[in-house]
Amino acid sequence: MPRVSLDKSTHYINRESSWLAFNRRVLEEAQDPTNPLLERVKFLAITASNLDEFVEIRVAGLLQRIEDGYTESGIDGLTPQEEADLLAPQLHDFVRDQYACWNEQLRPALAENGVHVLHLRDLDAEAREFAVQYCERELDPLLTPVTVDPAHPFPRVINKALCQAVLLRRRRKSSTNYMGVITVPRALPRLIRLPDGPDGAIRYIPLSELVAAHAAQMYRGYDIISEAAFRITRNSNLYLQEEESRNLLESVRTELHNRRKGDAVRLEIEADAHPEIVERLRSTFELQEWQVFRTDAPAISLRKCESATSCCITPTTRTNRWWLSSRRRPKIRTCFRSSRRCIAPMRIPPSWKR
Repeated sequence: MPRVSLDKSTHYINRESSWLAFNRRVLEEAQDPTNPLLERVKFLAITASNLDEFVEIRVAGLLQRIEDGYTESGIDGLTPQEEADLLAPQLHDFVRDQYACWNEQLRPALAENGVHVLHLRDLDAEAREFAVQYCERELDPLLTPVTVDPAHPFPRVINKALCQAVLLRRRRKSSTNYMGVITVPRALPRLIRLPDGPDGAIRYIPLSELVAAHAAQMYRGYDIISEAAFRITRNSNLYLQEEESRNLLESVRTELHNRRKGDAVRLEIEADAHPEIVERLRSTFELQEWQVFRTDAPAISLRKCESATSCCITPTTRTNRWWLSSRRRPKIRTCFRSSRRCIAPMRIPPSWKR
């Protein structure tokens, strides 16, 4: 049999494409209707968390090599630029399938079982009053609106923070549009629990919708043309010079702090965002077209949708058809368990006990 050469690039699969294929296998678990509902929501949140880490580490490192001018091909025969061209459509397809799973499968299934993630327009009078009170008590003291103009530069947006972009126009000078940015603190939950419905249904509303509704109260003297929630993912790689560093621990601590302020790698924004908002954000963060991801859910980050199921994980619901409890799983006899019965206990000679 002739010896196969290992130098051919056709014998190798791209590492990043292989990782995306693995994450798609996790997404298939979320799409599988035979899995318990809450487990499917958790699988979807895992894919979102995995994708965040993939973008801020692997994709960011790839873009860094392109910026540094690396043109050598890897073992799979792809240069860094060719690898980026290969990953771009795969990433967009995966994100589209993620939000399709949430909007078309999981969210309706949760609603059928009494857990509703509502839009602001769907709220009744009681829920609207609660939303107004929440904005006045919880949101207003924590939010700081910024208007971007020559005297006020674009604010520093930390890694993966929920933000609200607002396209403004002064009421006196209606010829110029301004950009407003509201950064939402991480301490606030991304899904706000509303009072239960008349039939006892559990109801949530995305935090981004409450921020958008409250924006008019924070930008007095402006007309709001359009607004959209967005999120920036930054380069989170650690760049250490171990030989030149006097204190390695201090260098690691500094790099961990700088991870929140690395170069922008991805922009996630609502699908119906105004084109001017998208273009201003893209030029501000110096992103290419393929680095802009339009999402079909107002919560922006699907990893936060898992919080909608926290109210269901109780002793009374853990054993129902939503959640597969470990207490109800049948005990499986393994070869190791059977071998323990066949092995006789070893007797210790009396002389060894001295």
